[in-house]
Amino acid sequence: MNAPVPPAEALRRSLAELLDGLPPRQATAAVDRLIANYRGDTPTSAPILRDRADVAAYAAYRMPATFEAVRSALAAFADAAPDWTPDSHVDVGGGTGAATWAVTATWPGGREVTVLDWAEPALALGRELAAANPALRGARWQRARIGADLTLEDTDLVTVSYVLNELAEPDRAALVDAVAAAAQAVVIVEAGTPAGYARVIEARDRLVRAGLRVVAPCPHSAACPIEPGRDWCHFSARVSRSSLHRQVKGGTLPYEDEKFSYVAATRLPARPAPARIVRRPQIRKGQVLLDLCETDERLARTTVTKRHGDLYKAARDAEWGDPWPPPEADA
Repeated sequence: MNAPVPPAEALRRSLAELLDGLPPRQATAAVDRLIANYRGDTPTSAPILRDRADVAAYAAYRMPATFEAVRSALAAFADAAPDWTPDSHVDVGGGTGAATWAVTATWPGGREVTVLDWAEPALALGRELAAANPALRGARWQRARIGADLTLEDTDLVTVSYVLNELAEPDRAALVDAVAAAAQAVVIVEAGTPAGYARVIEARDRLVRAGLRVVAPCPHSAACPIEPGRDWCHFSARVSRSSLHRQVKGGTLPYEDEKFSYVAATRLPARPAPARIVRRPQIRKGQVLLDLCETDERLARTTVTKRHGDLYKAARDAEWGDPWPPPEADA
């Protein structure tokens, strides 16, 4: 009996099969336009993904990175609520469904899944890709206008990934309020840019006002200690590149690092990390420097040296975005 294929590998295979034969020039042209749209600050009033060519290019260009970023955010949430598994999931603005794949990678098994998006070509391709993931074969792919008119039924988990940048401020506010009212747990992911971080903080504040508790990346639900305009909170996820992925993105390395900002909040019992590593650890001779966001609403740097024993070994293995101290040290 063959072992189940992990979601990340199944997604890579499905994308390779889907995009086999896609004319490189067509893909590259579509990717260039998509990059301009997704990096821009001007919200659009129409779907960015207009037709199958756009959707195929998007799948090659963005889906692997979105999957890894959302999976990283979900993993931080799962660490904070280790005894909980969602029985239902709504992916708002889910496009081709990268976040649904990330949920199945975090919590294996089936659940009620609904993907909402206003681009029918994206939904059609997402449905096609989902055939390779047993946990998604019963998913519903529904066209919906994402914004002030969106209504959501109660659900366990809502994900909103790389969507807020497409919306004007009133629609962003209405969407976050609708999500907060419907979900037991909410995970919002945006690009790891100053503008993306600002949108996440805006959403974070609304979630807290709606009564949800922030559990990641922040170790508290109070105001972010980062001074606006001087810095921003973001993290990094390593993304493996296929040969086609390298081709459409014009890269040569077998990987890339996706920078993202996120917030995870819930009404469930949960235990946020005691602190979060918010910069890449600096490893020096006999010591490791860790920049932390701490529970007392401040940013601080701590130095871990060899005299700290096992904690020093843990610091050398620690990564940007990890909780600190590691759970085994905090037990």
